[in-house]
Amino acid sequence: MDFRDTPQEAAFRQEVREFIANEAPKLEPGAEFAGDYAEQFAASQGWFKKLGERRWLVPAWPKEYGGAGMTVTEQFLFNEEMAIARAPRPLHMIIGVGMAGPTIIVHGTEEQKKYFLPRILAGEDIWCQGYSEPEAGSDLASLRTRAVRDGDDYVVNGQKIWTSIAHLARWMILLARTDPDAPKHKGITYFLMDMKSPGVETRPLTNMAGGREFSEVFLENVRIPKSNIIGEENRGWYSAVTTLDFERSAIGSAVGMRQSVEDLVRYAREHSADWTSTLAENAVLRYELADRLVEAEVGRMLSYRIVSLQGKGLIPNYEASIVKLYNMELNQRIARTGMHVLGMYGQLERGSKWAPLRGRIRYSYLRSIGSTIEGGTSEIQRNIIATRGLNLPRGD
Repeated sequence: MDFRDTPQEAAFRQEVREFIANEAPKLEPGAEFAGDYAEQFAASQGWFKKLGERRWLVPAWPKEYGGAGMTVTEQFLFNEEMAIARAPRPLHMIIGVGMAGPTIIVHGTEEQKKYFLPRILAGEDIWCQGYSEPEAGSDLASLRTRAVRDGDDYVVNGQKIWTSIAHLARWMILLARTDPDAPKHKGITYFLMDMKSPGVETRPLTNMAGGREFSEVFLENVRIPKSNIIGEENRGWYSAVTTLDFERSAIGSAVGMRQSVEDLVRYAREHSADWTSTLAENAVLRYELADRLVEAEVGRMLSYRIVSLQGKGLIPNYEASIVKLYNMELNQRIARTGMHVLGMYGQLERGSKWAPLRGRIRYSYLRSIGSTIEGGTSEIQRNIIATRGLNLPRGD
C-alpha cells in the first residue's frame, strides 16, 4: 500500500482539517466522558448539521442517498482527521450511519432507502442493534426471539440484551427467528423495528463503570410490517453478517488509542515529582508506555489494511476480525497501563476535582472489561481468523 496521499486526497485532507479547526466544538480531552448520552446528543446537533450540509457524515455513500460519492479512502481520511482533532462523534451516529445505513444500502429496497437513509443522515432517528439475547451472545445464531407471520405483519416475542442506547433509540435492527425448523443460520430474518411500537419495553442497565449505554429490551406481541424486512425472509443471517463486517471494521480507533497513550506520557512527565522515583528513573514504566505506543501504531497499520481492501472493492471479513481482536485487547492493555501511571489517583471517579485526566482512565479501565465481549468475543474472532483466514479445520 502507498501511504502517501494523492494530490486530490491531500487537498481533501487539508480541507477537512481546516473545517474542523474552524467549526468543531472545542472540547477538552476526556470531555466525552463528562456527561450522559442524551446530553451529548443534544449538544452535537449543530455540529452534525454543518457536517451534513457538506455531505461529510457519509462521504463514501452514493450521492443519491445523501453521501458525497467519494472514495472509501477519502472517507477513511475524513475519519482519521476527525479522530486526530478529537472532534465529537456521538455514539448515536455509529449504529445508524456506520451499521444500519450501509446494510440498508446493500440489502434494502429502494423504498427503504428513500425513507430511512435521509432520516439517518439528518440525525432524526437514533438506532440500536437487537442482536444479543440472554442465551445467544457469542453464538448469535442460537437466538430465540420469534417472529410469526400474521397477514402483512409479523408478530414478535422475545428479549434482547446489551442493546446500546436502546433507551434513546427510535429504530432497531432486529434479528428474529421465522423458521424454527430450519438450521439455525437459515431460519433468521432481519427486521427494522420501530421502538415506539406497542409491546416494546426498554429497561436500562448500568455497567460496572457507571455507564448507562446498555439496555435490555422485551418484546411482547410487537407487530412489524412485512415491508420492514431487510433482504429475504429466513436469510437474515447474511444481512446480519454484512452489518457485523461494517461494525468490526470500525470498532476501535488506532488514532484514539495513540492519543490516550500520549496523554499518559504527558501526564507522567508533568507529574514526575509525585513519584517516589521520577519517570526518567522508572525504566519499567518507560518500556510499558513505549510498548503501548508501538502497539497503537500496529493498530493504525491494520486499519490501513482494511481501507486498502475496501478501496479495491473488497469487503473485509477475517481481516475485520483481526482489527477487532487486536484493537479491543490493546484497549485493555492501555487501560491497565493508565492505572499503572496514575497509581492510586487512577481510582478517583469522574467529577472529582482530584481525578487526573477528568477521571477517564478509571472509566476506561472498568469499561474495557467488556471490550473483548461486545461485537463478538475474542474467542469468536480467533475462530473466524483460524477458519477463514488460515483455512484451519473447524473443531468438533
